[in-house]
Amino acid sequence: MHIAEGFLPPAHAVAWGVASAPFVVHGVRSLTREVREHPESTLLLGASGAFTFVLSALKLPSVTGSCSHPTGTGLGAILFRPPAMAVLGTITLLFQALLLAHGGLTTLGANVFSMAIAGPWAGYTVYRLLRRYDVPLMVAVFSAAFVADLSTYCVTSVQLALAFPDPGSGFLGALGKFGSIFAITQVPLAVSEGLLTVLVMRLLVQSSKGELTRLGVLLAEKQSRTETEAVTR
Repeated sequence: MHIAEGFLPPAHAVAWGVASAPFVVHGVRSLTREVREHPESTLLLGASGAFTFVLSALKLPSVTGSCSHPTGTGLGAILFRPPAMAVLGTITLLFQALLLAHGGLTTLGANVFSMAIAGPWAGYTVYRLLRRYDVPLMVAVFSAAFVADLSTYCVTSVQLALAFPDPGSGFLGALGKFGSIFAITQVPLAVSEGLLTVLVMRLLVQSSKGELTRLGVLLAEKQSRTETEAVTR
């Protein structure tokens, strides 16, 4: 997913940076408020950021100028909502560009938009929708991580297709080519990421019940169970 340094035309790089900026600014405000009001959440925030950093650093070659890898953003989006992941994802991408030559500074805006904004929002939307209809927590967690991963690559495919349309079939032709190439590696990676995220969430349920309840993750589960029992009585 990380589009390489200098790969996008300058106008596209600037445009994606401008599009990402409001989400990151809003995320900084949201994250600052969370830490100020609940300093005990700092450790879980750090763990969410580390989870994203480690998973998204595991890259596989894919489309020229990009790569395939897990994203790790679904977990943080579930726990702290997508605005927080805009910040954590941006920090992750910045450090990877500077320290690992993974991605780049000129393409930072595009990579932030796909991995730190679009992915978390898509995954969180699916999670909230499933929980509203009393889908079990771990199924919703798997689905959120899976969708957050795949939607990131859908957006990256759009970004590359806009920058490099097919000479014959234009944007749609390029989108189909980029998307199909990504799908070969990304669908299995998305499934693996979903399973890993479920495993991590199970560990958090065992070790951080109080914090998950405050964040609404377990509270929603308890409410759903209570409503179901009330209906069956």
